Amino acid sequence: MVFEVPGGCMCCAAGLPLEMALSQIFFLGAPDRLIIEPTGLGHPAEVLGVLATDHYQRLLELRTTVALVDARGINEAQHRNHPSFIQQLAVADLVLANKADLVSESDLGELRKCLDHHCAANIAMHLTEYGSMSLDLLDGRSSWLQVPNVQHHPSSHYTSVSDVPIPDSGFLWATNTGEGYTSQGWRFSAEKIFSYVKVVSFLKGLRAERIKAVLITDAGIFGYNISGPAFSEILIDDCMESRLEIISAESDSDSRWEEALMECLVAR
Repeated sequence: MVFEVPGGCMCCAAGLPLEMALSQIFFLGAPDRLIIEPTGLGHPAEVLGVLATDHYQRLLELRTTVALVDARGINEAQHRNHPSFIQQLAVADLVLANKADLVSESDLGELRKCLDHHCAANIAMHLTEYGSMSLDLLDGRSSWLQVPNVQHHPSSHYTSVSDVPIPDSGFLWATNTGEGYTSQGWRFSAEKIFSYVKVVSFLKGLRAERIKAVLITDAGIFGYNISGPAFSEILIDDCMESRLEIISAESDSDSRWEEALMECLVAR
């Protein structure tokens, strides 16, 4: 069974959306193993904080936390010094140095130094290609509760923008900034219909790290998942409202996006 956890970056989605996805999985069956994969900008500490609560300790046992690293990028400061990258290493029980066939001995040596600095002592580093690994490596116990210098979040106490009623204007906007990135999100009532031609042109013209959307258009309801040049569009049977989230570098975020988005609506 595969479930997507919606709601933006994992630090936001690790609350109610994650709990809802887990509830669905446990309702449908009793999996032998549950694997959670956040994006490269994900915050695994937030996920582990949810899974370590008393409620989930009765349902599952935390096993190995794996960090998959493209060892070729270890010498690039924007990767090596990024807070998300450092957190992913700090909570890891095992590091996979991926694309080992393309990595130099010098890069592997620098990665080992980085792990010795940020990770638990003597953390295992396995060389791999295409992310391949033996499932036996997942059978270790998680060291999450003993990880130093990582902020734990045993529970989430906030009001998600997903839970706020859409006002009479028919749409709602929210933004969040951190670690060099900005997330802007919109919710539109079902009465707001987008021009398919205009909104696709708008999405393809954006300069962003990631775009996710479900939009009600005059040509049907479509789901979008856009990462760099990869543009994915799927037809959806039904939805209660339109949603769009744009994650971009702070320098690329544009306050004019909302005006351009409004121009994609069909006049009614």
